[in-house]
Amino acid sequence: MENPFALVPYISKEYFCDREEETKTIVEYLRNGSNITLISPRRYGKTGLIYRVFDEIKQQKANVSTCYVDIYATETLEDFIKVFSEAVIASMEKKKAIKSFFQFLGGLRPMLSYDPVSGNPELTLTFRTDHEKKQTLASIFEFIEKQDKKTIVAIDEFQQIRYYGINMEALLRSYIQPLRNVQFIFCGSKKHIMTEMFTDARSPFYESTRCLYLEKIDRAVYAEFIIRMLEKGKKTVTEEALDFILDWTKLHTFYTQSLCNHVFLKSNKKIDKEEVLKSANQILKENEQTFIQWRNLLTSNQWNYLKAVAKEQSVEKPYSTQFIQKYNIGTSANSQRLLEALIDKELILANSTLEGLSYSVYNVFLSRWLENH
Repeated sequence: MENPFALVPYISKEYFCDREEETKTIVEYLRNGSNITLISPRRYGKTGLIYRVFDEIKQQKANVSTCYVDIYATETLEDFIKVFSEAVIASMEKKKAIKSFFQFLGGLRPMLSYDPVSGNPELTLTFRTDHEKKQTLASIFEFIEKQDKKTIVAIDEFQQIRYYGINMEALLRSYIQPLRNVQFIFCGSKKHIMTEMFTDARSPFYESTRCLYLEKIDRAVYAEFIIRMLEKGKKTVTEEALDFILDWTKLHTFYTQSLCNHVFLKSNKKIDKEEVLKSANQILKENEQTFIQWRNLLTSNQWNYLKAVAKEQSVEKPYSTQFIQKYNIGTSANSQRLLEALIDKELILANSTLEGLSYSVYNVFLSRWLENH
Protein backbone atom coordinates (compact mmCIF):
# COMPACT_ATOMS: atom_id res chain seq x y z
CA MET A 1 0.00 0.00 0.00
CA GLU A 2 1.09 3.58 -0.69
CA ASN A 3 2.33 5.39 2.42
CA PRO A 4 -0.76 7.12 3.91
CA PHE A 5 1.31 9.79 5.69
CA ALA A 6 1.78 12.32 2.92
CA LEU A 7 4.79 14.63 2.86
CA VAL A 8 3.18 16.93 0.28
CA PRO A 9 0.73 19.60 1.47
CA TYR A 10 -2.43 17.90 0.21
CA ILE A 11 -3.58 14.78 -1.64
CA SER A 12 -7.24 14.43 -0.69
CA LYS A 13 -9.60 14.82 2.26
CA GLU A 14 -9.04 11.16 3.14
CA TYR A 15 -5.34 11.72 3.88
CA PHE A 16 -5.75 15.13 5.51
CA CYS A 17 -5.82 15.35 9.28
CA ASP A 18 -8.70 17.32 10.78
CA ARG A 19 -8.90 21.12 10.26
CA GLU A 20 -12.64 20.54 9.79
CA GLU A 21 -13.71 23.63 11.73
CA GLU A 22 -11.10 25.81 10.03
CA THR A 23 -12.17 24.54 6.60
CA LYS A 24 -15.84 25.17 7.35
CA THR A 25 -15.12 28.67 8.69
CA ILE A 26 -12.99 29.74 5.72
CA VAL A 27 -15.49 28.39 3.18
CA GLU A 28 -18.32 30.23 4.96
CA TYR A 29 -16.38 33.50 5.07
CA LEU A 30 -15.55 33.22 1.37
CA ARG A 31 -19.15 32.43 0.50
CA ASN A 32 -20.14 35.52 2.47
CA GLY A 33 -17.82 37.68 0.36
CA SER A 34 -15.02 38.16 2.89
CA ASN A 35 -11.29 38.06 2.21
CA ILE A 36 -9.27 35.96 4.66
CA THR A 37 -5.97 36.36 6.49
CA LEU A 38 -4.54 33.02 7.62
CA ILE A 39 -1.58 33.10 10.00
CA SER A 40 0.46 30.22 11.39
CA PRO A 41 4.07 29.15 11.89
CA ARG A 42 5.61 27.44 8.89
CA ARG A 43 4.85 23.74 8.40
CA TYR A 44 1.73 23.77 10.56
CA GLY A 45 -0.31 22.64 7.54
CA LYS A 46 -1.32 26.08 6.28
CA THR A 47 -0.74 25.29 2.60
CA GLY A 48 -2.53 21.96 2.97
CA LEU A 49 -5.49 23.77 4.51
CA ILE A 50 -5.66 26.14 1.54
CA TYR A 51 -5.84 23.18 -0.86
CA ARG A 52 -8.36 21.49 1.43
CA VAL A 53 -10.56 24.61 1.21
CA PHE A 54 -10.16 24.67 -2.59
CA ASP A 55 -11.14 21.00 -2.71
CA GLU A 56 -14.20 21.60 -0.52
CA ILE A 57 -15.33 24.46 -2.72
CA LYS A 58 -15.03 22.25 -5.82
CA GLN A 59 -16.88 19.41 -4.06
CA GLN A 60 -19.76 21.81 -3.46
CA LYS A 61 -19.81 22.38 -7.24
CA ALA A 62 -19.49 26.11 -6.80
CA ASN A 63 -18.82 28.07 -9.98
CA VAL A 64 -15.45 29.19 -8.66
CA SER A 65 -11.89 29.07 -9.96
CA THR A 66 -8.94 28.78 -7.55
CA CYS A 67 -5.35 29.99 -7.79
CA TYR A 68 -2.50 29.34 -5.33
CA VAL A 69 0.56 31.64 -5.35
CA ASP A 70 3.63 30.99 -3.17
CA ILE A 71 5.77 34.14 -2.97
CA TYR A 72 8.23 32.92 -0.32
CA ALA A 73 11.19 33.04 -2.74
CA THR A 74 10.33 36.45 -4.20
CA GLU A 75 12.41 39.55 -3.45
CA THR A 76 11.11 42.18 -5.89
CA LEU A 77 7.97 43.38 -7.65
CA GLU A 78 9.29 41.74 -10.82
CA ASP A 79 9.59 38.39 -8.99
CA PHE A 80 6.04 38.78 -7.71
CA ILE A 81 4.66 39.43 -11.21
CA LYS A 82 6.48 36.39 -12.61
CA VAL A 83 5.31 34.01 -9.86
CA PHE A 84 1.79 35.42 -9.89
CA SER A 85 1.54 35.06 -13.68
CA GLU A 86 2.80 31.46 -13.56
CA ALA A 87 0.21 30.63 -10.90
CA VAL A 88 -2.59 32.16 -12.97
CA ILE A 89 -1.49 30.15 -16.03
CA ALA A 90 -1.28 26.95 -13.94
CA SER A 91 -4.87 27.47 -12.78
CA MET A 92 -6.19 27.67 -16.34
CA GLU A 93 -7.62 24.64 -18.11
CA LYS A 94 -7.76 25.82 -21.72
CA LYS A 95 -5.09 27.04 -24.15
CA LYS A 96 -7.53 29.67 -25.35
CA ALA A 97 -7.60 31.19 -21.86
CA ILE A 98 -3.78 31.32 -21.75
CA LYS A 99 -3.73 33.12 -25.09
CA SER A 100 -6.26 35.60 -23.74
CA PHE A 101 -4.08 36.13 -20.66
CA PHE A 102 -1.07 36.98 -22.82
CA GLN A 103 -3.16 39.52 -24.73
CA PHE A 104 -3.86 41.30 -21.44
CA LEU A 105 -0.11 41.62 -20.86
CA GLY A 106 0.11 43.95 -23.85
CA GLY A 107 3.41 44.37 -25.69
CA LEU A 108 5.64 42.45 -23.26
CA ARG A 109 5.96 39.38 -25.52
CA PRO A 110 6.25 36.83 -22.71
CA MET A 111 8.04 33.54 -23.30
CA LEU A 112 6.26 30.49 -21.85
CA SER A 113 7.86 27.09 -21.24
CA TYR A 114 7.15 24.15 -18.94
CA ASP A 115 9.46 22.50 -16.44
CA PRO A 116 10.24 19.01 -17.85
CA VAL A 117 10.08 17.41 -14.40
CA SER A 118 7.22 19.15 -12.57
CA GLY A 119 5.28 20.31 -15.64
CA ASN A 120 4.82 23.72 -14.02
CA PRO A 121 4.71 26.76 -16.31
CA GLU A 122 7.80 29.00 -16.42
CA LEU A 123 7.37 32.52 -17.71
CA THR A 124 10.03 34.94 -18.93
CA LEU A 125 9.08 38.62 -18.85
CA THR A 126 11.25 41.61 -19.71
CA PHE A 127 10.42 45.04 -18.32
CA ARG A 128 11.90 48.36 -19.43
CA THR A 129 10.50 50.59 -16.68
CA ASP A 130 8.90 50.39 -13.22
CA HIS A 131 5.74 51.85 -14.74
CA GLU A 132 5.60 48.87 -17.10
CA LYS A 133 5.81 46.48 -14.14
CA LYS A 134 2.96 48.18 -12.32
CA GLN A 135 0.85 48.30 -15.46
CA THR A 136 1.45 44.57 -16.01
CA LEU A 137 0.37 43.76 -12.45
CA ALA A 138 -2.78 45.86 -12.94
CA SER A 139 -3.47 43.92 -16.15
CA ILE A 140 -3.20 40.57 -14.34
CA PHE A 141 -5.81 41.63 -11.80
CA GLU A 142 -8.01 43.01 -14.58
CA PHE A 143 -7.77 39.69 -16.43
CA ILE A 144 -8.83 37.69 -13.35
CA GLU A 145 -11.66 40.12 -12.62
CA LYS A 146 -13.11 39.66 -16.13
CA GLN A 147 -13.33 35.86 -15.99
CA ASP A 148 -16.74 34.16 -16.17
CA LYS A 149 -16.15 32.47 -12.81
CA LYS A 150 -15.43 34.06 -9.46
CA THR A 151 -11.77 33.46 -8.60
CA ILE A 152 -10.24 32.79 -5.19
CA VAL A 153 -6.56 33.70 -5.05
CA ALA A 154 -4.46 32.42 -2.14
CA ILE A 155 -1.15 34.26 -1.70
CA ASP A 156 1.16 32.29 0.61
CA GLU A 157 3.94 33.90 2.69
CA PHE A 158 2.31 37.26 2.02
CA GLN A 159 4.57 39.07 4.50
CA GLN A 160 7.35 38.76 1.90
CA ILE A 161 6.04 41.88 0.11
CA ARG A 162 7.42 43.94 3.02
CA TYR A 163 10.95 43.23 1.76
CA TYR A 164 10.53 44.47 -1.82
CA GLY A 165 11.88 47.96 -1.16
CA ILE A 166 8.66 49.65 -2.34
CA ASN A 167 5.28 50.26 -0.71
CA MET A 168 3.88 47.05 -2.16
CA GLU A 169 0.99 46.99 0.31
CA ALA A 170 -0.40 50.29 -0.95
CA LEU A 171 0.13 49.23 -4.57
CA LEU A 172 -1.67 45.90 -4.12
CA ARG A 173 -4.46 47.49 -2.11
CA SER A 174 -5.12 49.98 -4.94
CA TYR A 175 -5.51 47.09 -7.41
CA ILE A 176 -7.44 44.75 -5.13
CA GLN A 177 -9.98 47.13 -3.57
CA PRO A 178 -12.12 47.66 -6.73
CA LEU A 179 -12.33 43.94 -7.55
CA ARG A 180 -15.76 42.32 -7.25
CA ASN A 181 -15.17 38.96 -8.94
CA VAL A 182 -12.00 38.02 -7.02
CA GLN A 183 -11.50 37.06 -3.38
CA PHE A 184 -8.24 36.58 -1.53
CA ILE A 185 -6.70 34.41 1.15
CA PHE A 186 -3.56 36.12 2.46
CA CYS A 187 -1.37 33.60 4.28
CA GLY A 188 1.75 34.21 6.31
CA SER A 189 4.10 32.64 8.82
CA LYS A 190 5.62 35.74 10.46
CA LYS A 191 2.88 36.49 12.94
CA HIS A 192 4.05 39.93 14.08
CA ILE A 193 4.35 41.23 10.51
CA MET A 194 1.09 39.69 9.29
CA THR A 195 -0.81 40.93 12.34
CA GLU A 196 0.56 44.44 11.84
CA MET A 197 -0.34 44.41 8.13
CA PHE A 198 -4.00 43.68 8.82
CA THR A 199 -4.66 45.23 12.26
CA ASP A 200 -2.54 48.41 12.31
CA ALA A 201 -4.65 51.44 11.39
CA ARG A 202 -1.70 52.87 9.43
CA SER A 203 -1.48 49.85 7.11
CA PRO A 204 -3.22 49.82 3.68
CA PHE A 205 -4.85 46.43 4.42
CA TYR A 206 -6.19 47.53 7.83
CA GLU A 207 -9.36 45.60 8.75
CA SER A 208 -9.87 44.48 5.15
CA THR A 209 -10.07 40.75 5.96
CA ARG A 210 -11.28 38.19 8.50
CA CYS A 211 -8.21 37.00 10.44
CA LEU A 212 -7.68 33.37 11.47
CA TYR A 213 -4.76 31.98 13.50
CA LEU A 214 -3.94 28.33 12.89
CA GLU A 215 -3.06 26.35 16.01
CA LYS A 216 -1.69 22.83 16.46
CA ILE A 217 -4.06 19.95 15.81
CA ASP A 218 -5.66 18.54 18.95
CA ARG A 219 -3.66 15.65 20.39
CA ALA A 220 -6.59 13.21 20.60
CA VAL A 221 -7.65 14.02 17.04
CA TYR A 222 -4.14 13.48 15.71
CA ALA A 223 -3.83 10.20 17.61
CA GLU A 224 -7.07 8.93 16.08
CA PHE A 225 -5.88 9.96 12.62
CA ILE A 226 -2.57 8.09 13.00
CA ILE A 227 -4.34 4.92 14.17
CA ARG A 228 -6.80 5.14 11.26
CA MET A 229 -4.05 5.66 8.67
CA LEU A 230 -2.04 2.73 10.05
CA GLU A 231 -5.12 0.51 9.91
CA LYS A 232 -5.36 1.27 6.20
CA GLY A 233 -1.95 -0.35 5.88
CA LYS A 234 -3.01 -3.21 8.17
CA LYS A 235 -0.73 -2.01 10.95
CA THR A 236 -1.29 -1.26 14.62
CA VAL A 237 0.58 0.90 17.12
CA THR A 238 0.99 0.54 20.87
CA GLU A 239 -0.25 3.35 23.10
CA GLU A 240 3.30 3.94 24.33
CA ALA A 241 4.61 4.29 20.76
CA LEU A 242 1.77 6.63 19.80
CA ASP A 243 2.42 8.86 22.81
CA PHE A 244 6.11 8.97 21.93
CA ILE A 245 5.33 10.10 18.35
CA LEU A 246 3.09 12.95 19.52
CA ASP A 247 5.47 14.04 22.30
CA TRP A 248 8.65 13.83 20.23
CA THR A 249 7.21 15.86 17.32
CA LYS A 250 5.46 18.32 19.66
CA LEU A 251 2.26 17.95 17.57
CA HIS A 252 3.87 20.05 14.83
CA THR A 253 2.12 18.87 11.65
CA PHE A 254 5.08 18.52 9.26
CA TYR A 255 7.31 16.72 11.76
CA THR A 256 4.51 14.42 12.93
CA GLN A 257 3.76 13.48 9.33
CA SER A 258 7.47 12.97 8.59
CA LEU A 259 8.04 10.66 11.54
CA CYS A 260 4.86 8.68 10.83
CA ASN A 261 5.86 8.38 7.18
CA HIS A 262 9.24 6.91 8.18
CA VAL A 263 7.72 4.61 10.79
CA PHE A 264 5.17 3.28 8.30
CA LEU A 265 7.94 2.64 5.75
CA LYS A 266 10.26 0.78 8.14
CA SER A 267 7.96 -0.90 10.64
CA ASN A 268 6.41 -4.33 11.04
CA LYS A 269 2.69 -4.99 11.45
CA LYS A 270 2.74 -4.04 15.13
CA ILE A 271 4.61 -0.81 15.89
CA ASP A 272 6.15 -0.43 19.33
CA LYS A 273 8.16 2.40 20.89
CA GLU A 274 11.48 0.81 19.99
CA GLU A 275 10.62 0.94 16.28
CA VAL A 276 9.50 4.56 16.53
CA LEU A 277 12.69 5.50 18.39
CA LYS A 278 14.74 3.82 15.67
CA SER A 279 12.96 5.89 13.01
CA ALA A 280 13.42 9.09 15.01
CA ASN A 281 17.16 8.48 15.37
CA GLN A 282 17.47 7.67 11.68
CA ILE A 283 15.77 10.95 10.75
CA LEU A 284 18.16 12.92 12.95
CA LYS A 285 21.14 11.12 11.43
CA GLU A 286 19.93 11.90 7.90
CA ASN A 287 19.59 15.59 8.79
CA GLU A 288 22.85 15.90 10.73
CA GLN A 289 24.90 17.45 7.90
CA THR A 290 22.22 20.10 7.39
CA PHE A 291 22.27 20.93 11.09
CA ILE A 292 26.06 21.24 11.03
CA GLN A 293 25.80 23.62 8.07
CA TRP A 294 23.40 25.79 10.05
CA ARG A 295 25.89 25.83 12.93
CA ASN A 296 28.55 27.16 10.56
CA LEU A 297 26.27 30.04 9.56
CA LEU A 298 25.79 31.21 13.15
CA THR A 299 28.14 32.80 15.67
CA SER A 300 29.20 30.56 18.55
CA ASN A 301 27.04 32.64 20.93
CA GLN A 302 23.98 32.26 18.69
CA TRP A 303 24.54 28.51 18.37
CA ASN A 304 24.94 28.06 22.12
CA TYR A 305 21.79 30.11 22.72
CA LEU A 306 19.87 27.96 20.26
CA LYS A 307 21.13 24.88 22.04
CA ALA A 308 20.04 26.32 25.40
CA VAL A 309 16.50 26.88 24.15
CA ALA A 310 16.42 23.34 22.73
CA LYS A 311 17.52 21.81 26.02
CA GLU A 312 14.78 23.73 27.84
CA GLN A 313 12.29 22.77 25.06
CA SER A 314 10.29 25.90 25.89
CA VAL A 315 11.57 29.12 27.46
CA GLU A 316 9.12 31.54 29.03
CA LYS A 317 11.61 33.84 30.76
CA PRO A 318 14.64 34.28 28.47
CA TYR A 319 15.84 37.32 30.41
CA SER A 320 15.66 35.71 33.83
CA THR A 321 18.77 35.35 35.97
CA GLN A 322 18.15 31.61 36.27
CA PHE A 323 18.15 30.99 32.50
CA ILE A 324 21.06 33.37 31.81
CA GLN A 325 23.31 31.89 34.51
CA LYS A 326 22.44 28.28 33.71
CA TYR A 327 23.67 28.65 30.13
CA ASN A 328 26.36 31.35 30.62
CA ILE A 329 24.57 33.85 28.38
CA GLY A 330 26.05 36.91 30.09
CA THR A 331 23.43 39.63 30.51
CA SER A 332 19.73 40.10 29.86
CA ALA A 333 20.62 42.57 27.08
CA ASN A 334 22.80 39.91 25.45
CA SER A 335 19.98 37.39 25.77
CA GLN A 336 17.61 39.82 24.06
CA ARG A 337 20.01 40.43 21.16
CA LEU A 338 20.60 36.72 20.59
CA LEU A 339 16.91 35.89 20.85
CA GLU A 340 15.87 38.59 18.38
CA ALA A 341 18.57 37.52 15.89
CA LEU A 342 17.47 33.89 16.00
CA ILE A 343 13.79 34.79 15.66
CA ASP A 344 14.65 36.90 12.62
CA LYS A 345 16.53 33.92 11.12
CA GLU A 346 13.43 31.76 11.78
CA LEU A 347 15.43 29.42 14.00
CA ILE A 348 13.46 30.28 17.15
CA LEU A 349 9.67 30.53 17.23
CA ALA A 350 7.85 32.95 19.51
CA ASN A 351 4.63 31.32 20.70
CA SER A 352 1.85 33.65 21.89
CA THR A 353 -0.63 32.39 24.48
CA LEU A 354 -3.02 33.97 26.96
CA GLU A 355 -0.30 33.48 29.58
CA GLY A 356 2.28 35.37 27.49
CA LEU A 357 5.16 34.50 25.18
CA SER A 358 7.25 31.36 25.13
CA TYR A 359 10.14 30.48 22.84
CA SER A 360 11.17 27.20 21.22
CA VAL A 361 13.43 26.02 18.41
CA TYR A 362 11.43 26.37 15.17
CA ASN A 363 12.63 23.13 13.54
CA VAL A 364 11.53 20.25 15.79
CA PHE A 365 14.11 17.81 14.37
CA LEU A 366 16.90 20.35 14.98
CA SER A 367 15.59 20.86 18.51
CA ARG A 368 15.70 17.12 19.25
CA TRP A 369 19.20 16.86 17.76
CA LEU A 370 20.47 19.81 19.82
CA GLU A 371 19.16 18.27 23.03
CA ASN A 372 21.89 15.61 22.72
CA HIS A 373 24.75 17.76 21.40
